[in-house]
Amino acid sequence: MRDFSYLRATSADEARQAALQAGSVLLAGGTTLLDLAKCGVMEPETVIDITHLSGLGEITVDAGGATIGALAKMGEVADHAGIRAAFPAVSESLSLAASAQLRNMATIGGNLLQRTRCSYFREPDVFPACHKRNPGSGCSALGGVTRNHAVLGTSDACIASYPGDLAVALVAFDAVVELGGRTVSVDDFFLTPGNTPERETALQRGEMITAITVPASAAAKNSTYLKVRDRQSYEFAAASAAVGLEFEADGKTVRDIRVALGGVATKPWRARNVEQALVGKVLSPETVEAASRLAMEGAVSHGANHYKIELAPRVVARAILKVGGLA
Repeated sequence: MRDFSYLRATSADEARQAALQAGSVLLAGGTTLLDLAKCGVMEPETVIDITHLSGLGEITVDAGGATIGALAKMGEVADHAGIRAAFPAVSESLSLAASAQLRNMATIGGNLLQRTRCSYFREPDVFPACHKRNPGSGCSALGGVTRNHAVLGTSDACIASYPGDLAVALVAFDAVVELGGRTVSVDDFFLTPGNTPERETALQRGEMITAITVPASAAAKNSTYLKVRDRQSYEFAAASAAVGLEFEADGKTVRDIRVALGGVATKPWRARNVEQALVGKVLSPETVEAASRLAMEGAVSHGANHYKIELAPRVVARAILKVGGLA
């Protein structure tokens, strides 16, 4: 790690002003920043501590939805009674992430901004070619081991998958990121790599996440997060799905359905084609299976990650059948 300056911000405005300077980064839980600094991916000149800023750690839930402060801890949000009742998929996505120790340290804002676990990105001494670290240098992953890489939203410049769980649930339920002076939907907050994989989010220099708001809905209240991984705990998703469902008065016909995918794309991936295929339909294992296959429209495999194209529709179908009471 290189030497760096330390600034403990006393207000959000001070933090944003300091963050305008090149080489500056914000420090909250630190669970991502310290990892990346130790492996040489991030070399900040100034670290701006925002951990003690007041008003950014609150969690409120009412009839209109939830507001989650950026400094709220993952564990606090997962265990919050209001979140568990009105947004079970959000609670479950957090409970299934990381370890208990990390969930007690990591913040919600930092969770959204976590970086890919692509080993080619995280080992600069071994793999110098990485467009995310060094734009224009190439993508080592394209000719390497691809088992954990994305099949959706990829480009010739990058196939790294987005690793988070929470953002998948937030995308499913139209959550919004508050950035102080402006708001951005979570879906629009994350960017596909295209020709600029170094730009992962819509966050601009001098901005910081202050809160996340999630509108209340019947689908969000009747929701689940299903995560399939190589081992039971402390592992990133091979494929995951956040699903919410609302029925018409007959209790059979789908009025509203939300589906988002994790582990298989370069960003949290909203499967709107699956939703459109099921709205107005009576759920059955057959209709769900057929619709779930649409989740992989446009998917491109890169060798060892081909299994995700088969796995993801099954995860989606299981989640829909579970929340629909047909599992």
